[in-house]
Amino acid sequence: MGRTISEKILSEKSGEDVYAGDYTTASIETVMAQDGTAPLTIKAIEEMKGGEIWDPNKIVLVMDHTVPSASVGTSSMHKLMREFAEKENIENVYYGEGICHQLMVEKGHVRPGTVVVGADSHTCTYGALGAFGTGIGSTEMAGVFLSGKLWFRVPETLKFEVEGEMPEKTTAKDIALKIVGRIGNDGATYKAVEYSGDAIEKMGVGERMTLTNLAVEMGAKTGIVEPDEKVRKFLEGRVRGKIELVENDENAEFEDIFYFDSESLEPQIACPHQVDNVKSVSEVEGQYIDQVFLGTCTNGRFGDLKAAAEVLDGEKVDPDTRMIVNAASKEIYLRALQEGLIETFMEAGCVVSNPGCGPCAGSHQGILAPQETCLSTANRNFKGRMGSEEAEIYLGSPITAAASAIEGKITDPREVG
Repeated sequence: MGRTISEKILSEKSGEDVYAGDYTTASIETVMAQDGTAPLTIKAIEEMKGGEIWDPNKIVLVMDHTVPSASVGTSSMHKLMREFAEKENIENVYYGEGICHQLMVEKGHVRPGTVVVGADSHTCTYGALGAFGTGIGSTEMAGVFLSGKLWFRVPETLKFEVEGEMPEKTTAKDIALKIVGRIGNDGATYKAVEYSGDAIEKMGVGERMTLTNLAVEMGAKTGIVEPDEKVRKFLEGRVRGKIELVENDENAEFEDIFYFDSESLEPQIACPHQVDNVKSVSEVEGQYIDQVFLGTCTNGRFGDLKAAAEVLDGEKVDPDTRMIVNAASKEIYLRALQEGLIETFMEAGCVVSNPGCGPCAGSHQGILAPQETCLSTANRNFKGRMGSEEAEIYLGSPITAAASAIEGKITDPREVG
């Protein structure tokens, strides 16, 4: 019987033949924890009196959710992470360089065909490179820090076939939201979801990361795109060791296959307060917004910033609306600076902050007040996500976000420029 990519990876890393529904223990390639979760992992290790760390070179610690620190509490957590890293000889420690998921990819910590776990729910993003990436809790992460292994139930795979030429001013984010809206927030619980079809094949690595980033918003264990030469080219010079692409067997079995026509795709908006509450922009245009946020591990990459800057070039953000921009990494920020995008944002009236998570999780750099409304390029719009529980968050693409910032209301980007 043929295997899916997930079945192949978990078979290889467990040393036994496994299929969907089987239980197994797999070797982990790399682990990651960020400043919201790493302190809990460190404390759990101390409480367990667990002994030596399995492999310091395979542990990545990232300070990104609140950088620079906005409170004494956060500063204390950062201090704890630095002290732990020094004690355990962990060298892969990043402060102020960007968002954990972007750095994991840029810094060569993710390779196709490997298992990567992170103490962050959007670790599924790494499937864009053909890895089995999944998020776990901080206490469970403590066990992985010590053992380098983790048990899994091998997930069934749902396949999303996306075919057709994408219309102008639609993006990978629109496809991702369309899929989430159709499948629902629990429609892929503990499944591997795989994105395929000619529309996906044409996408670059960054766009594919947008797709896999939202896999968990359907309840998925991981999101995967079959890696190709684009992935190999992206990783060359970043990763150590051989890059081995992995693919589905021809007779691999999928639990279900869903088909999507990208040619008829319209810009999509996820409305409050659920990511699967998705509508076409034409159904919600005109909604007043106080704030626009461009960035996050979903849409803070260079292609996202460039697409938004092209809309904003020569324009001004509405005087009653504020727009905040956070690049996903220092590498992206510097490229945006070199190519004039930062100047475009500043001249348009945007507030450009340092690389990192920014206001996405409601800890700093743009927290929402009661009764305020934000259009964000992030991945979640739950109550209280960006501040007040009385605020409302809409989700959309970078192009839709930029067009809406100009008008001060949710706007169909096809009608701007």
